[in-house]
Amino acid sequence: MSKNLYLLRGLPGSGKSTFALKLANAIGAFNFEADHFHEDADGNYVWRPENVANAHALCQRAVRHIMSSSGEDIVVSNTSTTEKELKPYLALAKEWGYTVTSLIVENRHGNKSIHGVPEETMEAMQRRFSVKLREV
Repeated sequence: MSKNLYLLRGLPGSGKSTFALKLANAIGAFNFEADHFHEDADGNYVWRPENVANAHALCQRAVRHIMSSSGEDIVVSNTSTTEKELKPYLALAKEWGYTVTSLIVENRHGNKSIHGVPEETMEAMQRRFSVKLREV
């Protein structure tokens, strides 16, 4: 049985979360993103810069848990603009024998981030966005 990890990457507002949910539902996979860990007890999205590292750690922990316990397919949707941000998921996939597929979701529809990410932040993320087309 093949174990798959799908990494969806893109700028805020590109549609990563929407596509991730559709993909996960279509293939019966788990769906995680750091944004899930920015919610308060009532399920409201509350982003605070001091919570970013913890949200990513919790997302990675959730992925590790599924990989180690069930071996089911997983979809992870984060901006992941650099190789450094992908590294923890790639390491988990290697450790647990998952095949990785990385997909970049482009904002071709003109949506804005529902989280109100400032334009200067979006531009900085776009400048640092790196793509590695193959493993060498």
